[in-house]
Amino acid sequence: MVTPSDITPAPATNPPRWASPPGGDVPRIVPRRYPGRWATAVLALLLFAMVLNSVVRNDAFQWGVVGRYFTTAAVLDGLLLSLWLTAVVMVLGFLLGTVLAVMRMSANPVLRTMSWGYVWVFRSTPLLVQLLFWFNIGALYPTLGLGIPFGPQFLTVKTVNLLGPTLTAVIGLTLHETAYAAEVVRGGILSVDSGQTEAAQALGLSRRRTLRRIVVPQAMRSIVPTAGNMLIGTLKGTSIVSVLAVHDLLYSVQLVYNQTYQVIPLLMVATLWYIAVTTVLSAGQFYVERHYARGDFRALPPTPLQRLRGHLTALRHRLSTATAANARPVIGGDR
Repeated sequence: MVTPSDITPAPATNPPRWASPPGGDVPRIVPRRYPGRWATAVLALLLFAMVLNSVVRNDAFQWGVVGRYFTTAAVLDGLLLSLWLTAVVMVLGFLLGTVLAVMRMSANPVLRTMSWGYVWVFRSTPLLVQLLFWFNIGALYPTLGLGIPFGPQFLTVKTVNLLGPTLTAVIGLTLHETAYAAEVVRGGILSVDSGQTEAAQALGLSRRRTLRRIVVPQAMRSIVPTAGNMLIGTLKGTSIVSVLAVHDLLYSVQLVYNQTYQVIPLLMVATLWYIAVTTVLSAGQFYVERHYARGDFRALPPTPLQRLRGHLTALRHRLSTATAANARPVIGGDR
């Protein structure tokens, strides 16, 4: 009779991958390889190198001319006006947009309808059409007056003397931006859980204080990313005021290349300035988003500088490990 102790198991021809090798050494862990990822990265770098080479070595860009006009007084004055327009339009747009958002969420049907109608009209009309309309508003209203409705007027002024190109650009851009800012603020407010408002009401807080101290700080996490995109879009959108002969960055370089006929280099000057400013604004947007994300994450996402330090620390650790492994002495018969 064969007992279980008499059965000798057959030796395994293919030991499992987790089994220790002969001699009791710790098995070496081989990281998983991603050949497709590396192939895609190499292809992307190759395409980037080709594009960069075509830009740098193309004499038609005239990089010497770009460097000569990059910091001229005319270009810098246009850049400052573009930045000023962007700041004024964003501040006024979000102030008026916040009022419209509150009106849209009001229990008063008249306020809700007026807010909805404003957003509907200004979001449905192209920005260029709005600017041209305000620029020619004198054809509809030759004079503007202040007085009693259907009665005497105490102060009148000619529209052509009141609305110059710069003021027209501010009015047109602000009214256009207000419609989008109202929807951004309203969406941010709606993103806050209704339980927060109910808890504030249970504590006896007024509706205004609840909105200012409870709802708006939490809504900023949803408002800031979209507002940052609007800020960058507004900066680039100020170039459209060049049709009104406002001396912004684009109009300034247009004046130069109309005299020198160096169109491409001057357009590259404007492009590089727009890229530089939007890069700074994007970096600022990242830190503002990180500030308002403090209550939403247990640990804040690392900054680019912290990521760089982490990569350098990991690289230094790998180099020290490889150096120590190469310097380890040979023991016994190992070769």
